[in-house]
Amino acid sequence: MPIAHPATDARIESLLARMTVEEKVGQLGVFADMVRPFAPDVNPEVNVSNAAQVLEQVRAGQVGCLFNGVGAAQGREIQRVAVEESRLGIPVLLAADVIHGMRTVFPIPLGEAASFEPQLAERTARATAVEATAAGLHWTYAPAVDIARDQRWGRGAEGAGEDTFLGCAFAAARVRGFQGEDLRAADSLLATPKHFVAYGAVAGGMDYNYVEIAEGTLHDVHLPPFKAAVDAGALTVMTAFNDINGVPASANHAMLTGVLRDAWGFPGLVVSDYTADMELVAHGYAEDARDATRRAFLAGMDMSMQSGFYAEHLPGLVESGEVPVALLDEAVRRVLSVKSAIGLLDDPYRSLDPAREVDTSQRAAHEALARDAARRSIVLLKNEGDVLPVSRQARIALIGPFARDVDNIEGCWTLFGDKSRYVTLEAGLRAALPEGAALDVVDGCALEAPLDGGIESAVAAARGADVVLLAVGEPQRYSGEAQSRTRIVLPAAQQALAEAVAATGTPVVVLLRNGRALALEGAVRDAQAILVTWFLGSQTGHAVADVVFGEYSPSGRLPVSFPHDSGQQPFFYNHPRTGRPETPEMTEFKARWREYPNTALYPFGHGLGYGRIEYGATRVDAPALEWDGSLQVRATVANTGARAAEEVVQLYVHDRVGSRVRPVRELKGFRKLRLQPGESREVVFTLSRAQLAFTGADGRFAAEPGAFDVWIAPSSVAGEPARFELLASR
Repeated sequence: MPIAHPATDARIESLLARMTVEEKVGQLGVFADMVRPFAPDVNPEVNVSNAAQVLEQVRAGQVGCLFNGVGAAQGREIQRVAVEESRLGIPVLLAADVIHGMRTVFPIPLGEAASFEPQLAERTARATAVEATAAGLHWTYAPAVDIARDQRWGRGAEGAGEDTFLGCAFAAARVRGFQGEDLRAADSLLATPKHFVAYGAVAGGMDYNYVEIAEGTLHDVHLPPFKAAVDAGALTVMTAFNDINGVPASANHAMLTGVLRDAWGFPGLVVSDYTADMELVAHGYAEDARDATRRAFLAGMDMSMQSGFYAEHLPGLVESGEVPVALLDEAVRRVLSVKSAIGLLDDPYRSLDPAREVDTSQRAAHEALARDAARRSIVLLKNEGDVLPVSRQARIALIGPFARDVDNIEGCWTLFGDKSRYVTLEAGLRAALPEGAALDVVDGCALEAPLDGGIESAVAAARGADVVLLAVGEPQRYSGEAQSRTRIVLPAAQQALAEAVAATGTPVVVLLRNGRALALEGAVRDAQAILVTWFLGSQTGHAVADVVFGEYSPSGRLPVSFPHDSGQQPFFYNHPRTGRPETPEMTEFKARWREYPNTALYPFGHGLGYGRIEYGATRVDAPALEWDGSLQVRATVANTGARAAEEVVQLYVHDRVGSRVRPVRELKGFRKLRLQPGESREVVFTLSRAQLAFTGADGRFAAEPGAFDVWIAPSSVAGEPARFELLASR
């Protein structure tokens, strides 16, 4: 259930009445925590203040929040100074980029989205919150809820993929998980859906780039995950770096005030991304720092991160009347209300217990959760000849630069992971094999370069094996912020290794490590089996071994489409129909590329298990859906194989005629079922008019009467549709 937003209490009004303009502005400042600088190498060019300077700023009431430091004891000292030595005694929010795990690292969010289990994301976010608050934090700058339709963009690794429906489910789940049931609890961690808004739509997939976007796409694709997060109880939102149709998101009144506050009634605070207000000058949207401050603040950005612009310029803007005092008070009221909501005004030392910080009693449970989350995130793309699962008696060659690598386990944006607990592929496989089992481990090449004799050693190992586990993929630094790519392929050295190993004729199982969908080529694309293992976190080796040896039947499904070629980007399954759709005959003068069909190599929603799943026909209970009624859609799903399996059953619709061209399919529901061998089950989904609504040509969000196709299918391209008609209102 969403957390109720608390009313402003009398203490806040009393504080506001006593505060100077400078003290009010101080509450709006977010600065690097150099008192306990766990990660000073993140944005090092501005992390120049020492602890004494930061504490003096706290003492002077010039700090509302410190970020990316951890430690309960030093956190208590920060709060002691704030409460006992500042004039007003207002405690400081302590924040950090805790994205997909704290000490225990869980799969990158994109990988976890492949589980199609929002409840799993809620559990991992809850565990993350427990560890983060134990380390002296109140606030995380997560979850990222950007919809990423271009796989060249590196920050797709932080979100839930290309689909809005799936993105909404994971956005809400992660907010619930981080914050828990009681915001005032010591283990509740404030969530921050980001980046508001349309950051995933940057042109060319290039990070920080401009965004040209249709209003309908903005409202139907990119805004809904933020609304889902707000509805789940999020009290903070972070702005994006990009502009939206020429207006930077961090000074976009239509979005920050018009949509977020006026339309949605969001009561919480808006914080800038790192120096985003400063960047209004580089955008050419503001003349100078003073102008940037005025524009960002008047648009609705409450807190400024790291630039110092608000501290330097807001008092003068208030004095001149360019920023009304009432607006300043509103922003400060929102910040103080959030501090009150989490109990910080009652207990300044909340989540700052040194004994809890060193308590390891949760570790075993969190590691078990990390292992389960990791294996549920793995996607089996192909399995020719049932090469998987691998027998423990087989002679196995583990080949590739990720075979024993520790440095590329956690994935992007992991500042605080306990590397001593990371399980490599080699360690995980050896732990699952009987003593004396034949496992030959060869690197073959480095991540981006050949090794002397590497390919020769790899070929020899492959020839002596019954099966090769080929551990290749992207280096960790290839995905995440500022890691856009023009070609989403493997490094050349790894591709050369794959070609040489495949030429031996030994069956190859690719263990693909990646932070985005990749364009697979040659021997990697043509391997007998491919497992997408993303960046799985602390328990990587154990989770992969569970799947490889059949302890767990893979149940993940792709949250992003894998293209045939990098040049297909942006590519997403739910693209609008064209007037010349491609035909199976691949004739010219249709919507296709010269080299490739207008299809994915592996589509959104695709994934296999070790069972054999068959779908019956999609059926609707009635030919028409009444305007205010509901319609049941059903199909029988059977496991005809010899092994148990978990299947992600997916519901798609297509609006056949609309006032705006409609997507070829849209996900509207999903359900994960566990089916024993020989078991079948009827799956029923319920559709209503609300699920068929979109932003029409007139700008109104509504459903339109007419004919629809509907599928219950294992992926976004599978199955034959049933049809129904949405009837007009009577």
